[in-house]
Amino acid sequence: MDTNKRYLKVYEQVREDIINGRYPVNTKLPSKRVMSEAMGVSVITVEHAYELLIEEGYITAKEKSGYFVTFDDKEIYTGLKERKPAANKKTEETGEKGNTIKQVAPAAAKFSYSIYAKTVRRVLSEYENYIMTKSPKNGTFELRNAIAHYLSRSRRLEVSSDQIIIGAGAEYLYGLIVQTFGRDIIYGIENPSYPKIQKVYEAGGANIEMLNLGNDGVDSDELWKGKMKVLHISPYRSFPSGVTASAAKKREYLKWSKKNDGYIVEDDFESEFTPSRKPEETIYSLDTEGRVIYVNTFTRTIGSYARCAYMVLPDELLELFNEKTGFYECPVPPLDQYVIATLIESGDFERHINKVRRQNRNKSV
Repeated sequence: MDTNKRYLKVYEQVREDIINGRYPVNTKLPSKRVMSEAMGVSVITVEHAYELLIEEGYITAKEKSGYFVTFDDKEIYTGLKERKPAANKKTEETGEKGNTIKQVAPAAAKFSYSIYAKTVRRVLSEYENYIMTKSPKNGTFELRNAIAHYLSRSRRLEVSSDQIIIGAGAEYLYGLIVQTFGRDIIYGIENPSYPKIQKVYEAGGANIEMLNLGNDGVDSDELWKGKMKVLHISPYRSFPSGVTASAAKKREYLKWSKKNDGYIVEDDFESEFTPSRKPEETIYSLDTEGRVIYVNTFTRTIGSYARCAYMVLPDELLELFNEKTGFYECPVPPLDQYVIATLIESGDFERHINKVRRQNRNKSV
């Protein structure tokens, strides 16, 4: 077993032990040396695993004391003391309640022009008979199938091509979400959040409830007291605050959706470029109730010229979605869809992502 698989195995085992209560909140974990002997791996392997658990909010390291569990999977979250978001060293703003939020400007990541151009030429040659035809309403099978396999490999999301909807940018998909659920409900949005999210929902006639962020996601009191039926969140580096949801917060969101018969729109913009040694844990991957809609876009991973995004619907919503929005034509040209599908299938897409992740890790050292 290679080194990567070893530390991921340790990470997964300790994470499951924490989630299942073997190591309750505030419990001290075995030292790196003790854990390495128990798992039959090196101390460095355990150190890498513990670093991942720290990054995702399962544990914390206390100098000269060891590692302690911070994951607290409570059944009831209301009435918690409001938590102050961490301040940014660069630029600060003030939210509605006087909370300090951090303004984060994501770094650019350019896709290779030569690889993109080569792929376009290849698609023009190989898909000659299909490029001039109309795209199926939900997108070409080639792209939806490529995305499904990519999500399985890279994000551990097991979905079918039938669950994937292709759109011309994430904003287009937000509009379809409003039309699917209607205007008679309230939509909860992070405060602060990417301004276009609120604008698109309001343009569709939706009622909006702005929910202030704490240091690891939507403030618990506001989440549980809110009247929304659909919650739109960006769990990884929500823009402009830079707030990332902890492992416990992600599960709190799911508990909210189950208790309130609500749905979550997981806007996963930019998470592929995490500097972590493993992909970010998605809320969709934790969902067992069919209450999460996963949204992502290629404008970040490939470039703004790739006006293409996708969302993954739970099986339970497919019939409602087709009933409410099935008459729309896919707005993304087949040429663009085949190019992106080919980039994914050739491995060029994931090689680019892995390169950027390595660069981000080096910057964070």
